[in-house]
Amino acid sequence: MSDPRTGVYPGTFDPITKGHIDIITRATGVLDRLIVAVAQNPDKGPLFSTDERVAMIEAEVGPLRAAGRRVEVRAFDNLLIHFARQVGAHIIVRGLRAVSDFEYEFQMATMNARLDPEIETVFLSASERQQFIAARLVKEIARLGGDVSQFVSPAVEARLATVFGPGQNPGNSPAKAGPRLRKV
Repeated sequence: MSDPRTGVYPGTFDPITKGHIDIITRATGVLDRLIVAVAQNPDKGPLFSTDERVAMIEAEVGPLRAAGRRVEVRAFDNLLIHFARQVGAHIIVRGLRAVSDFEYEFQMATMNARLDPEIETVFLSASERQQFIAARLVKEIARLGGDVSQFVSPAVEARLATVFGPGQNPGNSPAKAGPRLRKV
């Protein structure tokens, strides 16, 4: 029997979005086992703790597990290549939303290949409906009282509402007018 094709899908997942779920779902369709690797990365100043992010992802991947997909969720705080070796993964899965993602992701893939040439990076393009979703923007929309229901699950939407308080609830009528992003 051959070794199972094990992949790691790393990220901060702060919070997990429908775009992340799209990549996870598609990756579990081509891999025997997928480990969603939640980066602790305090330098990014995450909104949710590592434990909260792991718990949210665990809830979101429940239906995939129920359908027989092998998906695990683990936190990590070391070099991605070291983590991949620890869990027996030979594939790193990365999602690409737009051309702007490619340069950074290509640099990371090249660096990882230099660190361990036996671990491949595989890029999955975001589905058309998910290409524009970024967790950073979802947090901004939620913080400003916008409706994030099209970007995250109801459970994640509720978590965002608890963080930003009842006055920022995505169900408020002013939010129905659309997101109010600050000007850059």
